[in-house]
Amino acid sequence: MVVGGVAALLLLSGSAAMAAGDIAAGRAKAAMCMSCHGAQGISAVPTYPNLAGQKEAYLVKALHEFKDGTRKNATMNAMVASLSDKDIDNLAAYFSSLKPGNCK
Repeated sequence: MVVGGVAALLLLSGSAAMAAGDIAAGRAKAAMCMSCHGAQGISAVPTYPNLAGQKEAYLVKALHEFKDGTRKNATMNAMVASLSDKDIDNLAAYFSSLKPGNCK
């Protein structure tokens, strides 16, 4: 019985770690991203990537890499320096929820 309970606890804790961010909180935090990546995640500048519709896991990974310096871009490294893990999850949830075709 104890083994089953431990397994269930591990499954639940793993699920919590994989939980998606809060889209509404991400939308509120996204103001800092809009000058480069556009109000709806579609950039008007060809050198800045569109974020709308990107996969959530990709965005989380990219933002963490900018934050820890693994991925180098002076602007992005500075922009994400103060973001918490929850902020990153929320931003990724928001931008991944946007549909690129509906943002014109």
